[in-house]
Amino acid sequence: MNKINIATGWIESVNRIISPNCDDRPETATISLIVIHCISLPPGDFGGEWIDRLFTNSLPADAHPYFGAIHQLKVSAHVLIRRDGEIVQYVPFHKRAWHAGISCYRGKEKCNDFSIGIELEGTETLSYTDAQYECLSDVIAALLEQYRGLAPDAIASHSDIAPGRKTDPGESFDWARLHRLLESKAAPGSRV
Repeated sequence: MNKINIATGWIESVNRIISPNCDDRPETATISLIVIHCISLPPGDFGGEWIDRLFTNSLPADAHPYFGAIHQLKVSAHVLIRRDGEIVQYVPFHKRAWHAGISCYRGKEKCNDFSIGIELEGTETLSYTDAQYECLSDVIAALLEQYRGLAPDAIASHSDIAPGRKTDPGESFDWARLHRLLESKAAPGSRV
Protein backbone atom coordinates (compact mmCIF):
# COMPACT_ATOMS: atom_id res chain seq x y z
CA MET A 1 0.00 0.00 0.00
CA ASN A 2 1.12 3.55 -0.63
CA LYS A 3 2.30 5.57 2.34
CA ILE A 4 1.63 9.28 2.63
CA ASN A 5 3.96 11.56 4.56
CA ILE A 6 1.35 13.66 6.35
CA ALA A 7 3.87 16.41 7.13
CA THR A 8 4.77 16.98 3.48
CA GLY A 9 1.57 15.81 1.75
CA TRP A 10 3.51 13.59 -0.66
CA ILE A 11 3.09 9.89 -1.34
CA GLU A 12 6.39 8.22 -0.59
CA SER A 13 8.22 6.42 -3.41
CA VAL A 14 6.24 7.77 -6.38
CA ASN A 15 7.32 10.00 -9.23
CA ARG A 16 6.91 13.71 -8.41
CA ILE A 17 6.53 16.41 -11.01
CA ILE A 18 5.81 19.64 -9.19
CA SER A 19 3.04 21.76 -10.68
CA PRO A 20 2.93 25.51 -10.08
CA ASN A 21 -0.85 25.32 -10.45
CA CYS A 22 -1.77 25.10 -6.80
CA ASP A 23 -2.12 27.32 -3.78
CA ASP A 24 -3.05 27.21 -0.11
CA ARG A 25 -6.43 25.90 0.89
CA PRO A 26 -8.64 28.26 2.91
CA GLU A 27 -7.78 28.04 6.61
CA THR A 28 -11.26 26.73 7.40
CA ALA A 29 -11.19 23.98 4.74
CA THR A 30 -11.07 20.33 5.76
CA ILE A 31 -10.13 17.78 3.11
CA SER A 32 -13.42 15.89 2.79
CA LEU A 33 -13.83 14.81 -0.85
CA ILE A 34 -11.96 12.77 -3.45
CA VAL A 35 -12.73 13.59 -7.08
CA ILE A 36 -12.02 11.05 -9.84
CA HIS A 37 -11.21 12.45 -13.30
CA CYS A 38 -9.85 11.11 -16.57
CA ILE A 39 -7.44 12.66 -19.03
CA SER A 40 -5.52 11.76 -22.16
CA LEU A 41 -3.49 14.08 -24.38
CA PRO A 42 -4.19 14.31 -27.17
CA PRO A 43 -7.60 12.73 -26.54
CA GLY A 44 -7.37 8.95 -26.85
CA ASP A 45 -3.55 8.85 -26.87
CA PHE A 46 -1.73 7.37 -23.88
CA GLY A 47 1.80 7.64 -22.56
CA GLY A 48 4.24 10.39 -23.23
CA GLU A 49 4.85 13.70 -21.57
CA TRP A 50 1.81 15.76 -22.57
CA ILE A 51 -0.17 15.49 -19.32
CA ASP A 52 2.95 16.41 -17.35
CA ARG A 53 3.52 19.33 -19.70
CA LEU A 54 -0.09 20.55 -19.30
CA PHE A 55 0.14 20.45 -15.51
CA THR A 56 3.48 22.32 -15.55
CA ASN A 57 2.42 25.04 -18.02
CA SER A 58 4.82 23.85 -20.71
CA LEU A 59 2.46 22.25 -23.24
CA PRO A 60 3.49 23.48 -26.71
CA ALA A 61 0.54 24.85 -28.65
CA ASP A 62 1.95 23.66 -31.97
CA ALA A 63 2.74 20.03 -31.01
CA HIS A 64 -0.80 18.85 -31.84
CA PRO A 65 -3.89 20.65 -33.21
CA TYR A 66 -5.80 19.95 -29.96
CA PHE A 67 -3.16 21.67 -27.85
CA GLY A 68 -3.79 25.09 -29.38
CA ALA A 69 -7.03 25.40 -27.41
CA ILE A 70 -5.69 24.15 -24.06
CA HIS A 71 -2.00 25.04 -23.80
CA GLN A 72 -2.69 28.22 -21.83
CA LEU A 73 -4.84 26.53 -19.16
CA LYS A 74 -3.55 26.66 -15.59
CA VAL A 75 -4.70 23.29 -14.25
CA SER A 76 -3.41 20.45 -12.12
CA ALA A 77 -4.43 17.40 -10.16
CA HIS A 78 -2.89 16.00 -7.04
CA VAL A 79 -2.23 12.62 -8.66
CA LEU A 80 -2.25 10.95 -12.07
CA ILE A 81 -2.47 7.18 -12.44
CA ARG A 82 -1.17 6.08 -15.82
CA ARG A 83 -2.47 3.06 -17.76
CA ASP A 84 0.36 0.86 -16.47
CA GLY A 85 -0.32 1.86 -12.86
CA GLU A 86 2.50 4.38 -12.52
CA ILE A 87 1.56 7.08 -10.04
CA VAL A 88 2.69 10.66 -10.61
CA GLN A 89 2.05 13.28 -7.94
CA TYR A 90 1.97 16.97 -8.93
CA VAL A 91 0.63 18.72 -5.84
CA PRO A 92 0.99 17.83 -2.15
CA PHE A 93 -2.34 16.90 -0.63
CA HIS A 94 -2.45 19.76 1.87
CA LYS A 95 -2.35 22.24 -1.04
CA ARG A 96 -5.27 23.13 -3.30
CA ALA A 97 -4.83 21.67 -6.80
CA TRP A 98 -6.75 23.31 -9.64
CA HIS A 99 -8.75 20.33 -10.93
CA ALA A 100 -12.45 20.85 -10.26
CA GLY A 101 -13.30 24.24 -11.75
CA ILE A 102 -16.80 25.56 -11.11
CA SER A 103 -18.19 22.83 -8.89
CA CYS A 104 -20.52 21.90 -6.06
CA TYR A 105 -20.75 18.82 -3.84
CA ARG A 106 -23.54 18.26 -1.31
CA GLY A 107 -24.32 21.97 -1.34
CA LYS A 108 -20.70 23.13 -0.93
CA GLU A 109 -19.28 25.14 -3.81
CA LYS A 110 -15.63 25.52 -4.86
CA CYS A 111 -14.67 21.86 -4.50
CA ASN A 112 -10.97 22.60 -5.04
CA ASP A 113 -10.98 24.09 -1.54
CA PHE A 114 -11.76 20.78 0.18
CA SER A 115 -11.03 18.01 -2.32
CA ILE A 116 -8.23 15.84 -3.64
CA GLY A 117 -8.17 15.39 -7.42
CA ILE A 118 -7.07 12.08 -8.93
CA GLU A 119 -6.72 11.75 -12.70
CA LEU A 120 -6.82 8.39 -14.46
CA GLU A 121 -5.10 8.26 -17.83
CA GLY A 122 -7.96 7.23 -20.05
CA THR A 123 -11.14 8.20 -21.83
CA GLU A 124 -14.77 8.14 -20.84
CA THR A 125 -15.50 5.28 -23.24
CA LEU A 126 -12.48 2.97 -22.89
CA SER A 127 -12.17 0.60 -19.93
CA TYR A 128 -9.60 1.50 -17.31
CA THR A 129 -6.87 -1.04 -16.60
CA ASP A 130 -6.53 -3.52 -13.75
CA ALA A 131 -3.36 -1.73 -12.68
CA GLN A 132 -5.22 1.58 -12.48
CA TYR A 133 -7.97 0.16 -10.25
CA GLU A 134 -5.39 -1.44 -7.95
CA CYS A 135 -3.33 1.74 -7.67
CA LEU A 136 -6.39 3.96 -7.31
CA SER A 137 -7.76 1.83 -4.47
CA ASP A 138 -4.33 1.85 -2.78
CA VAL A 139 -4.08 5.65 -3.01
CA ILE A 140 -7.63 6.13 -1.73
CA ALA A 141 -7.08 3.68 1.15
CA ALA A 142 -3.94 5.62 2.14
CA LEU A 143 -5.82 8.92 1.94
CA LEU A 144 -8.66 7.58 4.09
CA GLU A 145 -6.09 6.45 6.65
CA GLN A 146 -4.29 9.81 6.82
CA TYR A 147 -7.02 12.42 6.34
CA ARG A 148 -9.74 12.01 8.95
CA GLY A 149 -12.15 14.33 7.12
CA LEU A 150 -12.40 11.85 4.24
CA ALA A 151 -14.92 9.01 4.17
CA PRO A 152 -15.55 6.17 1.69
CA ASP A 153 -18.92 7.70 0.76
CA ALA A 154 -17.28 11.01 -0.26
CA ILE A 155 -15.68 9.84 -3.50
CA ALA A 156 -17.23 11.51 -6.53
CA SER A 157 -16.74 11.80 -10.26
CA HIS A 158 -15.94 15.10 -11.92
CA SER A 159 -19.36 14.80 -13.56
CA ASP A 160 -20.99 14.57 -10.10
CA ILE A 161 -19.55 17.90 -8.97
CA ALA A 162 -19.85 19.70 -12.33
CA PRO A 163 -22.96 18.19 -13.98
CA GLY A 164 -23.65 19.43 -17.48
CA ARG A 165 -20.11 20.78 -17.73
CA LYS A 166 -18.04 17.62 -17.21
CA THR A 167 -18.66 13.94 -17.99
CA ASP A 168 -15.52 12.22 -16.68
CA PRO A 169 -14.47 9.61 -15.71
CA GLY A 170 -17.45 8.40 -17.74
CA GLU A 171 -19.51 5.26 -18.10
CA SER A 172 -16.36 3.20 -18.54
CA PHE A 173 -15.44 3.70 -14.87
CA ASP A 174 -16.51 0.76 -12.69
CA TRP A 175 -17.57 2.26 -9.36
CA ALA A 176 -18.64 -1.11 -7.94
CA ARG A 177 -15.18 -2.51 -8.67
CA LEU A 178 -13.50 0.39 -6.90
CA HIS A 179 -15.69 -0.05 -3.81
CA ARG A 180 -15.05 -3.82 -3.74
CA LEU A 181 -11.31 -3.18 -3.86
CA LEU A 182 -11.55 -0.62 -1.07
CA GLU A 183 -13.50 -3.06 1.08
CA SER A 184 -10.93 -5.80 0.44
CA LYS A 185 -8.11 -3.48 1.59
CA ALA A 186 -9.90 -2.42 4.76
CA ALA A 187 -8.30 -3.51 8.01
CA PRO A 188 -10.63 -4.45 10.86
CA GLY A 189 -11.87 -1.24 12.45
CA SER A 190 -10.71 0.96 9.57
CA ARG A 191 -12.85 3.54 7.80
CA VAL A 192 -12.31 2.06 4.32
